[in-house]
Amino acid sequence: MGEVVLVRHGQANSHADNEDDYDRLSPLGHIQAEWLGEWLRERDGAFDLVLSGSMRRHRETAAAMGVVPEIDPRLNEMDYFALGRALEESHGIPVPDADGFPDHAPLVMQAWHDAEILGAETFAAFEARITAALVEAAAEGRRVLCITSGGVIGMVVRHVLALDPKRFAQILLPIRNASIHRFHVRGETILLAGFNATPHLERDDRSHALTHY
Repeated sequence: MGEVVLVRHGQANSHADNEDDYDRLSPLGHIQAEWLGEWLRERDGAFDLVLSGSMRRHRETAAAMGVVPEIDPRLNEMDYFALGRALEESHGIPVPDADGFPDHAPLVMQAWHDAEILGAETFAAFEARITAALVEAAAEGRRVLCITSGGVIGMVVRHVLALDPKRFAQILLPIRNASIHRFHVRGETILLAGFNATPHLERDDRSHALTHY
């Protein structure tokens, strides 16, 4: 059996209103990633391959974790800010603050899936590049660690469980910063084995570090 382990980056700049400003870890994000790296080294064993998206928050997470990954831009996140602006322009639905994300995300994902909005890339293009990266990483007898973002993790879950756009949006909502998501590989079959785990943060003195954005 093989295994692909996806981890979301540490907390980014959650006060940003555009992708460039968002794309850097907060001080807490660096600490979350450091604790994640320590836990994986102590409890999870070695990986045969470590991959990372090319975004700054991915690279900073890898550095704080203490790993040196191969860079794969296919693991980069969607530009949600661009999608939100496109939805506002086409449907008149304003971009909310962070607290409004749970209601906003399903509307964005459905419109993007239906090609009513474009953003930086089509939904089909995003799905294709994520699926290609997953299939390439998945192999019997190999453990692969991928440092990426919540939208990529959600898309992998969508692919494995055949989720519709609404449920794809819903799976994005609870994904925590520096969380662990496991997929087992049996031949050509990829199985969801664990979702949104944060064992490195499950201590009373780290409860403040359980963040979603």
